[in-house]
Amino acid sequence: YRCRPDVQANLSQLLGNNKKMFSRAIVRQPSANFAEGLTSVQLGKPLYERGLEQHEAYCAALEQCGLELVRLESDGRYPDSTFVEDTAVLAGQGAVLTRPGAPTRSGEVTAIAAALTAFFPRLDSIQEPGTLDGGDVCEAGNHFFIGISGRTNEAGARQLARLLESSDYPSSFVDIRGIEAILHLKSGLAYLGDNRLVVTDALANRAEFRGYDLVHVQAGDEDAANCVRINDHVLVAAGYQSFERNLQGFGYQTIALEMSEF
Repeated sequence: YRCRPDVQANLSQLLGNNKKMFSRAIVRQPSANFAEGLTSVQLGKPLYERGLEQHEAYCAALEQCGLELVRLESDGRYPDSTFVEDTAVLAGQGAVLTRPGAPTRSGEVTAIAAALTAFFPRLDSIQEPGTLDGGDVCEAGNHFFIGISGRTNEAGARQLARLLESSDYPSSFVDIRGIEAILHLKSGLAYLGDNRLVVTDALANRAEFRGYDLVHVQAGDEDAANCVRINDHVLVAAGYQSFERNLQGFGYQTIALEMSEF
């Protein structure tokens, strides 16, 4: 259904006393019309009930990693609204509301804004003509990679870069337009901490990632790159045993999650 299993990824934020630990995540249950959401691949319609089960297993994994969940109600007005990551970018004590590149998703930002006001006194936002999806933003330590894609345009990327710079976060752009297999930057990139990036072959030779230790995803397993580090664990899509063993070899604890409906 999607080419990016990271689409369920949480909006986690460093809100506790231990600055190295994530403490909360915002999640939203898929709506009954979830199957009507946008897709860039032809894998058939997702099964709603199975999607609910997989989302709940994802939520349980976040709790296993020590997170308190902020659960938003499903919203049938926006079939893609379970993919909360695309609606905001969190950096330190700041939050930036995005302006999704797909017009049908613009209304999703309102609910996220309401949830974030409980934690952030100020919310910045991307303005027209800029567009930005959170899935195009990869935080790598104190540095942010901002993907320019079919959903995030140059104007939106520049706006986010300026906002990040005002909070002393450097950033760089990664233009992924023309790479058919990648919808968002994090479809092919993930940061594991420890100066280590997971990359697909399509991104492995990019100059932007020099200076990082690269963990390559083997050809045919590109979806495995959509993993996410949460405190002491790395959440990975089930079915990529070779990649999971590779992560374990680096010392990471992994939690494999079924992602078929996503």
